[in-house]
Amino acid sequence: MVDFNVTKIREDFPILKRTVNGRPLVYMDNAATSQKPQAVIDAIAHYYAHTNANIHRGVHALSQEATEAFENARRKVQSFFNIQAPEEVIFTAGTTQGINTVAHGYRSILDPGDEIIVSEAEHHANIVPWQMLCDLVGTSLKVIPMTKDGPLDQEVYRQLLSERTKIVVVNHVSNALGTINPIKDMIDRAHKVGAIVLIDGAQSSSHIPTDLRGLDVDFYVTSAHKMCGPTGVGMLYGKKHLLEALPPYQGGGEMIKEVTFDATTYAELPHKLEAGTPNIAGVIAFGAAIDYLQNIGIAAIGRYEHELLVYATEALKAIPGLTIYGDGPDKTAVLSFNVSGVHPYDIGTLLDQMGIAVRTGHHCAQPIMDFYQIPGTIRASLAFYNTKEEIDIFINGLKRAASMLST
Repeated sequence: MVDFNVTKIREDFPILKRTVNGRPLVYMDNAATSQKPQAVIDAIAHYYAHTNANIHRGVHALSQEATEAFENARRKVQSFFNIQAPEEVIFTAGTTQGINTVAHGYRSILDPGDEIIVSEAEHHANIVPWQMLCDLVGTSLKVIPMTKDGPLDQEVYRQLLSERTKIVVVNHVSNALGTINPIKDMIDRAHKVGAIVLIDGAQSSSHIPTDLRGLDVDFYVTSAHKMCGPTGVGMLYGKKHLLEALPPYQGGGEMIKEVTFDATTYAELPHKLEAGTPNIAGVIAFGAAIDYLQNIGIAAIGRYEHELLVYATEALKAIPGLTIYGDGPDKTAVLSFNVSGVHPYDIGTLLDQMGIAVRTGHHCAQPIMDFYQIPGTIRASLAFYNTKEEIDIFINGLKRAASMLST
């Protein structure tokens, strides 16, 4: 780990040097996607310029080099998340594909009358696949409600758990609110009734140290692009015996052992669940992103981002007519809010004209908006390359936009 120096860190991100509408870019949409350091960009360019070849089984030098770089990235993911074996790391196109891989596999494992528990605070990607599974199999979907400040109602969760519960799916951190869920306790409680647990780690993996063996989680999913890596790449972790029990999500090359017109046998893990040519450059760059984050230190990143959260929260609370949603005590640097009498979209549009990037809408978490009885929010999500000076620019721009729209 190096000393945390945000000025030096910002130099690693080329996009932070650009302007938008004639203003220096202030990027506060990190919950949607993080920016990429030069090291990640270079990893992609280096692969295509020097190593481009398909992986596995190739006898020529380029294929062997590409295979080693690809599998080295798998080992980096294994180490970063404290995963027992590399074959428990399945590369996917992202968090959504990881969730769908598990949900699709459980079509042949669950029975009518079984129950799946989700939370009211999930991203749509962790709701819809389970609804589809329930419709196909005849299982029931139970929902853990939220409380006013954003945390899930743990008492109701305990009441929902029963011998009928087969799967619990919950996010580690809410993408819309930044609320951190007590997943270790939730996992332990689910295991006591024999249920398996899938954790959506898309919003936590680059902000909170994550020890998957320590959590004893059954499945875990995340996306590289939330971790300073490229889009179109993610990972699914699963305990080996559970991954072995899953039927393949897709059929094709790479995932087979032997194919005849009479029958097909599948390859061993991880290949059974990695059909077709993967995003090789993206996976290698995912490994480079992990190297970058580890060099800074996830704990150091978390501490700095918490400082930004406290600073920005105090400034927002001083603005008359502003309401912050999800203002619980345990959260990451996500600020979801509205200004009384002003539509979120209008605020976002004016901030963009000032070079400030935030996100507006329901953030693919419509049940959260329904809970608060609002159409959407303005969301400023911070990362370790943001600064207090940028927060000042954002606050001044927000005040100006609110003033213009309320007159």
